[in-house]
Amino acid sequence: MTAPSAPTSAQHASGRPAPPPDAAVGPPPPAARSSVLRRAWTSYAFRRIRQSVFVVWLVATITFLLMHLMPGDPIEIMAGRLNSAGMSHEQAMATAANIINYDPDANVWAQYLDFLKGLVTLDFGNSLTNPSKTVFEHVMEYLPWTLFAVGAGVVLAIVVGLSVGMAMAYRRGSWFDHAMTSVGSFLTGVPNYILIAAVVVVGYTMLGVLPFLDMRGRITAGVEPGFDFVFFGDALFHAILPIIAFAFTATGSFMLNMKAATTEVLTEDYVTVAQARGLKPGRISRGYVGRNALLPIIPQVALQLGTLVGGSIVIEQILQYPGVGQMLMEAIGNRDYPVVQAAVIILATSVVIASLVVDLFLVRIDPRIKSEGQDA
Repeated sequence: MTAPSAPTSAQHASGRPAPPPDAAVGPPPPAARSSVLRRAWTSYAFRRIRQSVFVVWLVATITFLLMHLMPGDPIEIMAGRLNSAGMSHEQAMATAANIINYDPDANVWAQYLDFLKGLVTLDFGNSLTNPSKTVFEHVMEYLPWTLFAVGAGVVLAIVVGLSVGMAMAYRRGSWFDHAMTSVGSFLTGVPNYILIAAVVVVGYTMLGVLPFLDMRGRITAGVEPGFDFVFFGDALFHAILPIIAFAFTATGSFMLNMKAATTEVLTEDYVTVAQARGLKPGRISRGYVGRNALLPIIPQVALQLGTLVGGSIVIEQILQYPGVGQMLMEAIGNRDYPVVQAAVIILATSVVIASLVVDLFLVRIDPRIKSEGQDA
């Protein structure tokens, strides 16, 4: 008798022969495919994307309903303007109805379905008060200016707020800590439009050092838009007051939150171990303290973006900065429903996307959030 041969690599550990090679090459079985789809559907990233899409749909639906519940219609408003210009009432109504492509008696459900279709394709129709221009083109003329001012304000607030907040934590209990805590509480508690109005009153009216009249608008007359220092410098000159206004509240919030986060991190054991190992204070501050203190601050960036973009209406009206907030107020006054809907939806979508990106980025640097979300 010959001795039994040892199991080859073509056999399983259980002793049963492995399937033939051809069986392992084909497509995965239905059970495996459903398992992959189930894992993708329940993943943290896909769940956050579903939540973001739902929020955008909810905001769009509420905006659509509110626009149709508002009293008055754009035809009557434009007819009133034409009537005040000397045109008879009947002729003004006929002219306004001919200019504005809007039927207030149309079926609301059909309008809603058309609205959702346009939302998916980014086709919001034409402006009621300016039919020659699409709504998307009209909004995009104003939106970049608001995003520029808000984005620059948030960046300024991050640089100043986080630096001062960390310095407050390292010098807690000192006069610097007490003074900056008072400043941060003041900036957080007082609305930014009151602060910037005070800056304008003191700088322009009382001291006469702030050229407020020259700073109104987007750019100076005669300056051509282009990728050159003249245009960017002039645009920054006109946006400096909105940038300061947007940075006021965010700076105070970042200062106080960074101080609290840094103070908590300084009490952790790994910081004490790093100090005992003789690491340089700069390396401990950057690699151990600063990185971990930033984790609770990152989500607040998206929240501040949403707050500041929503508050741009008041700031832009005070400073006469023609951004999307000022455009939105004019569209509401004119009952230009497509423009109002598109502006609100685009602003809400920008905030939702910013929050989604921040959440996904936070999961990359702190995987504990993903596991906590799956456990919940």
